[in-house]
Amino acid sequence: MPTRRQERIARLIKEVVSDAIASHLSDPRITEFISVTRVAVSADLRSADVYLSIFAASDSEKERTLEAMTGARARIQSLLAAAMKSKFCPVLRFHRDEQFQKMLETMRLIDEVAGEHRVGDAEAEP
Repeated sequence: MPTRRQERIARLIKEVVSDAIASHLSDPRITEFISVTRVAVSADLRSADVYLSIFAASDSEKERTLEAMTGARARIQSLLAAAMKSKFCPVLRFHRDEQFQKMLETMRLIDEVAGEHRVGDAEAEP
């Protein structure tokens, strides 16, 4: 269970990374449809895992975007260090967050089954 301090740092990291994506990074490999879904800060506040939801046409584009974000890590960390009032700035590690994609797939499957159920009910009625 994260402490209040970890949660506060995670919230700040999420805001700074989101702002960096929107305003400070101009790498063409970074797609327009990228968002920070969650941040997990280590107990010693020295590192943070940043999970990104990346919407792109292909997996290769998603990987290029993740590589670009990893390449921009130093720039993002400098922005984070300026925003923090702490002795240390956490080292950021970026990961693709597949939870949203899995949720969309689950919703699609539920809709598909519900559609089959409705068709079966319509055929069963006299």
